[in-house]
Amino acid sequence: MASTLSLSSSLRYFLPPTRTSHAPVIPLFASPRLRQRSIKPLRANLKAPISALGSSSPSASSTAGMAGQNKKKVEVFDSEEQLAVQLAKYTADLSDKFSKERGAFTVVLSGGSLIKALRKLCEAPYLDSVEWGKWHVLWVDERVVPKDHEDSNYKLALDGFLSKVPIPAGNVYAINDALSAEGAADDYETCLKHLVTQGVLATSKATGFPKFDLMLLGMGPDGHVASLFPGHPLVNEKEKWVTFIKDSPKPPPERITFTFPVINSSAYIAMVVNGAGKSGAVQTALGNSENSATLPVQLVAPEDELTWFLDKEAASKL
Repeated sequence: MASTLSLSSSLRYFLPPTRTSHAPVIPLFASPRLRQRSIKPLRANLKAPISALGSSSPSASSTAGMAGQNKKKVEVFDSEEQLAVQLAKYTADLSDKFSKERGAFTVVLSGGSLIKALRKLCEAPYLDSVEWGKWHVLWVDERVVPKDHEDSNYKLALDGFLSKVPIPAGNVYAINDALSAEGAADDYETCLKHLVTQGVLATSKATGFPKFDLMLLGMGPDGHVASLFPGHPLVNEKEKWVTFIKDSPKPPPERITFTFPVINSSAYIAMVVNGAGKSGAVQTALGNSENSATLPVQLVAPEDELTWFLDKEAASKL
């Protein structure tokens, strides 16, 4: 387990080719030390299926279960639009919770359709009510390409979300795209350790790994999450916080990725999946399937709560 909190002698982060007034790019590592408080789950006891939307929104269904201390919910929506509405409320509620409890809200993004699903946060009432100044944004994985490259998860998030909300420039942590895949992974892990020493990022009392407040994840049609693919050795990495891959089965081949110990030390994870093309993997992960292989998405188990946000197409085989 990576436990040392020493910081490398130099952190090399660069401005991307373009930026807007709301487009954060580099960590400035100048934030004051923030008070850490105990983190309490939103639902202390979740023993029966519930609907997070209540009777006023009959278009969504929800089930819940317990696995040790972990809680899992599955919410199915009639449309992607309804999914986006509820995801915004869910994220804003957690933002309010952690901003009040810890003075910071650490959020991890993924790529793909997840960014589009966050669009409602850029609208009223959230644009003016969320404490954006408390947000600290990182990526669960990133392609080792320039920040202005079409394959960059940073660019995707910048164009679709970050440029539209007033998160401070120093609170968004992009990878150093001037480094090799291995160098970028080591550099990003050093960044996480620095955030721990600052008190911005909590650590899990159970594992010692960093404990993000919320991870917003997507899933590939093959059941991969982050850049952890079925059958790849990185799925079994137990020590590193951030690692790299040079032979990704999905292009581009070179990426960095959080490991499962870090993913599963998170407090809350939202697994956002839409489209019929992912229904098979959803069935394997959540329903009755003849597929005996364990998909990476099935290994996702945060410390507090996992919530699946599915549209009806993604849930069609359940």
